[in-house]
Order: sequence, then structure tokens, then C-alpha cells
Amino acid sequence: MSDTPTFARRRFLTGIGAVGLGASLSACVGPTITARGGRSTAAGAGAAVLDRVGTGKATGTVSFAHWRAEDKAVFDTLIASFVKDNPDVRVTQDIAPSNDYQSTALQKVKGGKIGNAFAAFRGAQFVTMDKAGLFAGLGAQPFVDNYFAELIKSGQATSRAQMGLPYQLVFNMPIFNEAAFESAGVSEAPRDWDGFLALCEKLKGAGLVPIAWPGGEPANSGQFLNPMVMNNMPSDTAFAEIEAGTRTVTDDWFLATLKQYQQLAPYFEPNSTGTSSEPLQQLFASGKAGMLATGSFHISAVRALGATFPIDLIAPITVAADKAKYEGIYNATFILGVNTAGTAQEASLKWLQFLSEPANASVYANGTAQHLTVKDVDYTNPDLKRTAPWLEKKTLLAPRFQFNNLDIRAAVEAACVAVVGGTSPDEAAATAQAVVDQKRSR
Repeated sequence: MSDTPTFARRRFLTGIGAVGLGASLSACVGPTITARGGRSTAAGAGAAVLDRVGTGKATGTVSFAHWRAEDKAVFDTLIASFVKDNPDVRVTQDIAPSNDYQSTALQKVKGGKIGNAFAAFRGAQFVTMDKAGLFAGLGAQPFVDNYFAELIKSGQATSRAQMGLPYQLVFNMPIFNEAAFESAGVSEAPRDWDGFLALCEKLKGAGLVPIAWPGGEPANSGQFLNPMVMNNMPSDTAFAEIEAGTRTVTDDWFLATLKQYQQLAPYFEPNSTGTSSEPLQQLFASGKAGMLATGSFHISAVRALGATFPIDLIAPITVAADKAKYEGIYNATFILGVNTAGTAQEASLKWLQFLSEPANASVYANGTAQHLTVKDVDYTNPDLKRTAPWLEKKTLLAPRFQFNNLDIRAAVEAACVAVVGGTSPDEAAATAQAVVDQKRSR
């Protein structure tokens, strides 16, 4: 793939379905990756390294722990296929809401009874679980070669040992209703901040909620922060530097971001700071909102709620067009691993191997409208074909997951919510920085 951005001169309301592109994606290496923006950690002390996966049939019960309730039916289909090949294995899903999974999965998986195989969020959760020694090292598993090497680095320890396999390639930026945009007279993607505000004004003038934003749900409200800072950040690792103490929340670039949230407040739904993502998915699916400011991972959810209109992705460009470095945000997450504390490790490893096979990965991708990090996936889902051009754009690895301390991340994201709720940017930033200083001093 070329490293040259392809978005700036492309009209996005002119049939961008990229027919036939899905089959050719195996030749690509995912998004145009120019900055990792991540942080790694040493593998957990004494973490076991799994033997090479065997060729025989496995036995035992595998508890598969994750947070994607909307994927349950597709996983059930895959489990049925897996069990058909391994009749002495039973696989159950242990699913928790993403908020709960962030806060409770460590203790649940650590106990060994839940999550023989499990998924982790990129960033703080993976780092914490790895430090706790929960990820069994994958060693030289042959199926690791089924993945694009550049896209699974977030599942590595500092030693570059592969502890887990990031499975999903998602875009943490708003999805939008193409039909609503067209009806509002929008024909081109905004190329600067003034253009994005003008877009919101057009949508509002057409009687729509311009941006449905779940400000009352921390797990998803912070997703919008990714594209809001991607071109404001003075470095690609600025959030990591806030946590390290070399930058602050009160720096000019972040204050500028908070002021832009303040400008967007009239374009969010009423009571946006108290709203969660589920009712907003319904609002968007009903055609009453132009954008849903979460990410591509909610496309399947709004389809299940009856949305029939064309859906694509859009990111606010918060700077002048000639100052924009990035076009959007991507993330390699849903890091699959085998639990060192669990039983049925061979069966759990075979489950990961099964999910890593392109044919099975294709079932998951097309059934959930999720792009993956696995090579040779055949993308036939219309939404995946429509959003496939984003695989070639200049995108930044989601910076909110640079925070390894969830309290610090929560404070930074809460500053955005506070500003939308009426707090001044200076006051919100100072409050957040006080939390950062407190957590860093411990």
C-alpha cells in the first residue's frame, strides 16, 4: 500500500462501496500506519509459555470471557463449528458489559474458573493483565503468522514476546448516516474545523441531532476524544507523556481541544452528559441523528436496530486543512489470550487457533461488521466494503489507550464531559491535572 493519504480529495457521498475490495485486502497491511502511539510492558513475572499447539483433538471446558454481547450469536455459530471438530470440548461464553469488563475482568480471570480463553482491551487492561502473569506466552505458535505482524504489536510484551493476539481492527471515530447528510445538503467531508462546525449546523438545520454522543458512559464517551486530539496533539504519544508527567492537561493544545468540545456542545443531543450509548444507537438507527460518535464497532448494533441507510465513517478535522496530519483513528484490540490460571489450556489454545484461521475469521468479520487483523479474510459484508477505504487512509492508533492508569484516563476524559456540561475549559483542565498529579505521586 502507498503511504500517501487518499482521503483529502475524495468525495464520500458518491458510491464509495469499494466493490471487490474486500477480496483484495489480504494484500494490504491494514491502515497506513505512521505512529504506534502505544506503550508496552514487560511480561508478567513467571508467565508460562505454551507448547506448540498439537494436531490431536482437544478435551475440556473452555470459558471464553469477553465484552462483545452483540457478537454472541456469531461466536455461537463458530463454537458449534469448533466443537464439531473437537467433540470432547465444551465452549461457553462469559460476557460482561464493556464498563464492567474493564473493572472486573482481571479478578474474574485471575481466579481461573472464568476466562480460560479471554479478551483484553488494548492499553491499560492488557498491561495490567500481562503484569499479573495472566497471559500465557504464545511462543512459536504457527497460527500467529496468520496475522499482519504490524497490527498485533499491542499484544506484545516489552521483550516483543507475543502474549495475546489483537483480533479486531476497529475505527474509533463517528459513524454517519450518508442519506441524512445528503438530505441536509452535505456532499463533501469537511477538511478543517470550520467545515466540521458548518456540517453540524447543516444537520441541525435539517432537524437532526448532528452528533449523538454518550457523554454519560465513560467506556464510550472517550472514543470521540481520539479524533478530537489526533491533529491537536504536539506528539503522537502526548497522552503517554501526560501520564509520565512531561506534559499536562493544562497545556495549550489540550485546552484548545476542550474549547472545541465547548463549541460542539449545542450539536450534541439534549442531556448528552447523562446519556449512554444504547439509546443513542436507537436514535441513530431511526434516522434522527446524523452521526454516532463511538466507532465502527457499533455498526452491527444499529443494523440490528433496523438501520437500512448507508453508513460510513467520519472524523472531525480540528485544524486547518494544510495542518492535518491524520485523517482518522484506528485501533487493534480485543486481544485474545490463554489464561495461565485456567484449565483446558490446550483446548483454549486450539480455540484461538480456530479463530485465527482465515475462513473462520471471515465468518466473524462478516457477521459482526468488524475488520480484523487476520490475513486473507474475505470481506463480503456491505458495511465492511463501504468502510474498507479507511484501511488505506493515514490513521493514528487510538491515543486514549496510551494511558496505563485508568484513573488518569478517566480524569482526562471527564474534563471533556465537564466542559460540555458547562464547566470552563480552564477549570476542567485544572481539575483533571490535579487527579493526574495525585495519581502520579503514589
